[in-house]
Formats: sequence, structure tokens, C-alpha cells
Amino acid sequence: MALDEDSAFLLSLGASRTGHMRDVVGTIQADQDAIIRASSEGVVVVDGGPGTGKTVVGLHRAAYLLYADARLQGGRGDLLVVGPHRPYLNYIADVLPALGEEGVATCTLADLVPEGATAGEEPDPQIARLKNDARMASAVEPAVSLYEEPPTEPFDVATAWDEVRITPQDWADAFTAAPAGVPHNEARDDVWEALMEIVLDRHDQTDASEDEIRSAITGNLEFARTFSRAWPILDAADLVSDLWDVPAYLKRCAPWLTASERHALARPEGSAWTGADLPLLDAMRHRVGDPAEPGRRRHRESGLAAQRAYMDDLVDYLLATDDDPASGLQLLRRASIREDLVDEDAVATRGGDRLAGPFAHLVVDEAQELTDAQWQMLLRRCPSRSMTVVGDRAQARAGFTESWSQRLARVGVGRLRHATLTVNYRTPAEVMAEAEPVIRAVLPDASVPQSIRRSGRPVQHGNTKDLAAIVEGWLGEHAQGTACVIGAPGFASTPRVRSLAPDQVAGLEFDLVVLVDPERFGLGDPVAGAVERYVAMTRTTQHLVVLTS
Repeated sequence: MALDEDSAFLLSLGASRTGHMRDVVGTIQADQDAIIRASSEGVVVVDGGPGTGKTVVGLHRAAYLLYADARLQGGRGDLLVVGPHRPYLNYIADVLPALGEEGVATCTLADLVPEGATAGEEPDPQIARLKNDARMASAVEPAVSLYEEPPTEPFDVATAWDEVRITPQDWADAFTAAPAGVPHNEARDDVWEALMEIVLDRHDQTDASEDEIRSAITGNLEFARTFSRAWPILDAADLVSDLWDVPAYLKRCAPWLTASERHALARPEGSAWTGADLPLLDAMRHRVGDPAEPGRRRHRESGLAAQRAYMDDLVDYLLATDDDPASGLQLLRRASIREDLVDEDAVATRGGDRLAGPFAHLVVDEAQELTDAQWQMLLRRCPSRSMTVVGDRAQARAGFTESWSQRLARVGVGRLRHATLTVNYRTPAEVMAEAEPVIRAVLPDASVPQSIRRSGRPVQHGNTKDLAAIVEGWLGEHAQGTACVIGAPGFASTPRVRSLAPDQVAGLEFDLVVLVDPERFGLGDPVAGAVERYVAMTRTTQHLVVLTS
């Protein structure tokens, strides 16, 4: 690309940054626009190095699809944008509303699971690897099925009028009434209703009404306790905790694990959750469902029954006081009109998880970091497999030696279209000249984009003791713009200067970036360290400073 140094496009790229991503629709380039307008069918992988506008493309594609794709119109929450961390979500917060789209849901992976709000890092790489293995999701079914075993002894259900025996086969037949794909807790009412029908069919009593018999069966505490033991209400977090706490339970549910691996996964009861636990917690919650859902359903049904009874009384009153044969009020007795009198939406259901999906389309940014188990969390929420996947293999801290096709095929995504962005619009050429050798030292085939502009300022090197003076000097020289200090936990953030860890800067950009002791990045992992340095260096739009002790 050949551009005049005074072009409006380049001048816009060099403008000072604020704390939020700008609306850059006026600077969208042809290669980016083609991706934005691509069909939503299947998966589109937007692959590109730092500064190529991947995030801009992903967000504008979200807005475009909401406007142009009929599947995504007519309701809130049909599209989900998944980012790598909370600073990223804060950074992009104004973009979609500026494009006219306020109904898009945004989150990080941790937001998908309630325990993610307090989950910390998993300190042991071996344990993280075991928990992030996609096979762990297959431990969910045997873990839950242990709590869906019908009694093997007959049971006599006694009422004031009769006594009905439920045989082991009756129990087994009732358990098959649970609809396929319905979470355990929600299916509980279906199993109970099947048992109720068995008792009603065999109940030899004509004097009592069905409602009276049902009430008597429900009030049989021994029967209710037996049923609760056979099909209890389950909590996903309790089951996952039991897997780590009870070696025999883990062996039964995950037989591929060796004895030493099971021992490594053991954790004391009450231990804090880590990020590596979240995929299994999500899979378990998807299978088990919300423990409060049966209560919410009964509350809703009770509310609807009360509303129907009220409407019936109201119709009776209207008809009793109507003295005009031609008024037409008799039509209120019609079943269709009678049902329309009840406003089902007015009966609050409470609860509900917006992020549980399903979503018609996902936009996943910094996707190169996702493990197989984390991909399962997302695919669970997008049965259509319609996604925009944004990432850069060279920016994967855990390494990314496969192709995108290989990685996604392994997690169950077959169809994809691959688009590559090769022009670096953000990072000055002076910075890329020093950043490129950093990543190529560990990933020789990394796709490093070509910068199209220069800042006129070489990378500055210095000592960590000069950190405060450098930041203060920059603030004094620049009335606008933002800076970021990366790798100095004790440095306090201000409205114009952020202080972030190396793993919290992906997807962000700043006018000034100061790296503090970058050789310490990556916690001793050479690949992770090089990737974190490369990502951190390429966050700047103007000037980079590297400080060492």
C-alpha cells in the first residue's frame, strides 16, 4: 500500500487515543470491508497480526450482520461478542452503541459461569492441562447419571382411599419420561408427572376427584422423600467439587485419567475455583440446570392458574349481570378466547441467564488463546456454528502450531472461511522492527504484518528507576492521549495512564507503552514470555519505552 504521509487516513491512524475504541467506520479499508460483509453461514476466521484491525472488523461485522441478516433481527441477545478480559470489554464499550447496536451481549469467558467472578489463575500447569482437556466434558454424563437411578424395590403409595404399588419397572418407565436434552433439574417435574399418572391409572376410587387424589399423592411425605433420593435436585458446583474431592467418583466418571493424574487433581473441600475449573462447571451446569428452576416453574404455573381462576370468576360475573342477549358476551366461554384472557407474560418467571444462549452468531476475539474445553463453552451457546473468529496464531501464549482449520475441526467446527489481514495500521514501523525478532525467535513462521507508517521516534531503552519520570514527562508534553505501563504491579493507574499485567493488554492500544522488565514476562515459559513481550510492544500507536532493572 502506497500512501501519502499527509493523507487523511494516515493522520487519523496517528491521532491520540482515549480510553475507548474510536468509531473508525470512515477508515475501513477494502480488505476489511469484504470480511465485514461476508455471509454469516459457518465460521469466518479473521486472522491477522497486531494493528491489522481485527477487532474493528469483528465489531463492525457484528453490527452489519444485525442489520443485514434476517436470523439476527427482531430480538435482543441474538449475537454475543466474547472478549479476552474486562479491560477489553471496557475499551470497546462505546463502539457498538455508536454503530446503532445496543442489544448485543458482551462478555469474557469467565462471565459465562457464576464462579468466574472470583476464579483465580490455576498455578499448576499440569492441572490446568488436565482440566482443559476436552475429554473432561464427557465426565459430566456419568457424574449426573449416578443421581438418576430408579429404585430397585417396590413402593406402596397410600392415600385415604386406596393403596397403589409402584414396581421397579414402573420407576424405570417413569424415568424414561425425562425429555432428551432437558437439564436434570428441569426434567424432574416430567418424571414426577409420569409417576403420578401411573398411580392415578391404578387408583381404584371414584368418589374423589383427580385433583383430590393428586393432592393426596403429593402430600405423601415418604413417597416424596423416596422420589427425591432417586432424582434429587442437583447443584453443578457441588458435583464438580465432588469430582475433585472423591477419588472413586472421579475414577468412575473419568476412567482415562491415571492414578497419578487423579491424585494431582485432588483438592481440599472448599478450595477456591480457578479459571481451569470453569469449562467443567459450565458443562455440568448445562447438563444439570438451575436448582431453582423447578421452583420457578411451579411459581409460574401457580400464577397462571390463579389468573385463569380470576378470569373465570370475572366471566361468570359478567354473564350473570348481562341482560342483553345480543351483547356477545357468551363468546367469552370459547376456549380460545378464554386462553387469550390470560396474560402469560405478566406472570414473572424471575431468574434466567442471558449468557446461557442460544445465540444465532458469536464474535470471538483473541480466539488464539482458547483451549479445547473453552471452545466447548462457546459452541454450547451457538448450535448453528455461525461465528466470526478473530485472532493471531503468533499471539497465542500457549503456542499455536496447528492451522485454524485443524484447531477448529478438533473441537467440532467443520466449515470455515479463512481471511488474512496483512497490513499493520496501528504500530509504527520503528516499533515493529524491534518486535518482529522477539516473536520470530520462538515462532519462526509467525505472520508479522507490514506497518504502513512511521512515528519518527525510535524505541527508547532505559532503567526501571526512570519509570515515574518518563510517564510524568510524557503527560507534560501531551495534553491528550493515553499511556500504559505493562509489568509494574505497584504502579497506580490514573485516568490517562493504565497499569496492566502483560496478559491483560491483548486487543488494546495506547499512544505510549512502557514495558517494565519484559524479560520477566511469561512466568518462565519462553514461548509465553516472547508472545507477551510481542503483544505488549505492539500496543503502541506512537512511542515504545523498554525499561530493565
